[in-house]
Amino acid sequence: MAKKLEITLRRSLIGRPEEQRVTVKTLGLGKVNSTVVQQDNEAMRGMVNKVQHLVDVKEIDA
Repeated sequence: MAKKLEITLRRSLIGRPEEQRVTVKTLGLGKVNSTVVQQDNEAMRGMVNKVQHLVDVKEIDA
């Protein structure tokens, strides 16, 4: 089974640098408490690591 990441935006993007805003949008997140499921790979891990203070991440089997 392939691993996936369930990513939830927990903090607002107001006042955040543009680089963090773009990263959150690239992850597929929009509003606070929105959740997406993405493939678990190096690129996703890197983006999540960049905005780890704004999101909650849970590994799931899919």
